[in-house]
Amino acid sequence: MKNDSPTEAERLAMRERPSGQPIMHQNWGKLLFIHWRIDEKLLRPLIPAQLEIDIFHGSAWVAIAPFTMWDIRALPPFIPALPGLNSAHELNVRTYVYLDDQPGVWFFSLDCNSAAAVFGARTLYHLPYFNADIELTGTDEGEEGGVDYSLTRTDDPPAEFEASWKIGKRLPRSEPGSLEFFLTERYCLFAEHDDEIYQARIHHQPWPLRSAELISLESSMIESHGLPTPKEDPHLHYCEELSVDIWPIRNLGEKGNG
Repeated sequence: MKNDSPTEAERLAMRERPSGQPIMHQNWGKLLFIHWRIDEKLLRPLIPAQLEIDIFHGSAWVAIAPFTMWDIRALPPFIPALPGLNSAHELNVRTYVYLDDQPGVWFFSLDCNSAAAVFGARTLYHLPYFNADIELTGTDEGEEGGVDYSLTRTDDPPAEFEASWKIGKRLPRSEPGSLEFFLTERYCLFAEHDDEIYQARIHHQPWPLRSAELISLESSMIESHGLPTPKEDPHLHYCEELSVDIWPIRNLGEKGNG
């Protein structure tokens, strides 16, 4: 396994559409990235040894990302989206890792208000999904808009999240080498099951980011993983809507090179 961090060219290459056929389409929206710096040593025990923690200018990062999903359907579109199963709210707690030259996302937890999605993602993608009651209300896109989001996990360990934020101005497209690119331009996820590492690719256009302002935030999502409450103000980035394709998960083996 290569230990050097991915180069900017390697990070940019992950934007290219993967080969093969995606198996799912989703739209993501009203999504807020809430990022804090965190000591890499605090994350290391929670992440498989095969994966290297990705850092930016000497810092590891932890994030909470609340959002909603719709137009969830299988690909190719042999059957239409099923009513009641084609939309859901979700929130994930995450950090950033890499394997060889491929940077990606490591999820500590993912909470969702769709029991079917929780079961499917746990079974098929080996992701730590939890059932939760989630409510989201938001005004239309614009600098006067805002979002209210609340979550109560109904599985163990208990966790809660409640936040309101105001939507800000459009931001320039994130450029390789920038903090915004490092934090948001991630085109694969890693998972672990029975001591083996798995990877799934995703593809979408570059994030159309906006600034955001937190009005209120109360959360125990990060703390539910035994991590300390972040002390500094978070970095915020918002996206109103993004269309995403998802590829099948594949087993990389115990050493991540299968």
